[in-house]
Amino acid sequence: MKRMITCLTLVGLIGYASHSLSAQTIPKDELVFLTSEWKGDRFPDGRPKIPDALLERARHIGIDDAWTVLKNEGYTNQFEGGWKLIKDDVPVIGRAVTAMFMPSRPDVEKNIKQRGTTQQGRKGNTNAWPIDVLTKGDVYVADAFGKIGGGTLMGATLGNAIFSKTGNGVVFNGAARDLQELQQIKGFNAFVRDFHPSFLEEMVLMGLNTPIRMGNAMVLPGDLVIAQREGVLFVPAHMAEQVVSTAEFVVRKDQFGFEMVKSGRYTTGQIDSQWNDEIKTDFLKWLGGHPELGTMTKPELDKMMSKRTW
Repeated sequence: MKRMITCLTLVGLIGYASHSLSAQTIPKDELVFLTSEWKGDRFPDGRPKIPDALLERARHIGIDDAWTVLKNEGYTNQFEGGWKLIKDDVPVIGRAVTAMFMPSRPDVEKNIKQRGTTQQGRKGNTNAWPIDVLTKGDVYVADAFGKIGGGTLMGATLGNAIFSKTGNGVVFNGAARDLQELQQIKGFNAFVRDFHPSFLEEMVLMGLNTPIRMGNAMVLPGDLVIAQREGVLFVPAHMAEQVVSTAEFVVRKDQFGFEMVKSGRYTTGQIDSQWNDEIKTDFLKWLGGHPELGTMTKPELDKMMSKRTW
């Protein structure tokens, strides 16, 4: 297969892997090609598998710091805001499982549902199908083209099913229903365009674990999803370690800086520019007194500061 695939071809490829239980819309080798910068483990379908330990670290960083790292590396189309949340204080952090929905047309929806039922053993409406491939730590990320009425990809039943498989929430460029019941799922959250009492209608799943667009952001399967009150950041898998490590350092640097400026030892200008050896020595000494913030060696600090663009 040619490496260059248009959006229309991606949609057309929904039949390419019809034998696969994952209902993948692009072949594994194409997904590996699109995410070729990732050098770590992968799921059987080719989706990058960011380690669980890194996901846990990502829960403790700020989305602003993470966004800055991406922007300075040229990744300027990875953030999308303007969401409604079930809970303001529950972030959603995990690996993206992507789904692309389109307005339905009878012939296409009939064929997709018929094949899903007979060849893949799938049941129910197609908005439930992505749940079959979810694993612990995943985030169901769906582009429902912003539809609200009739665009409710999830209610209380599917919300509970998603959380039981992932321990995580969802990000939908569409809507959800059953807000009161969803609020009762402890630890669960949803970033959606709105809530609506209607059921899903006139929509069909046209892509699963394929590249999708979420507003102004491009999302690939396996991306690190960082969803907080400010919005949602989609971090390419190969950038996840750099983003998390740098954001962790910024948290330490800021806390150190606040204390140093408050005590009068250094000025804000000294803290917010390249550090000399004296400041670096003081920082490492200070960090040793804050074991909860982790450890850092002088070479690691030098490397971090040498690339400072934040």
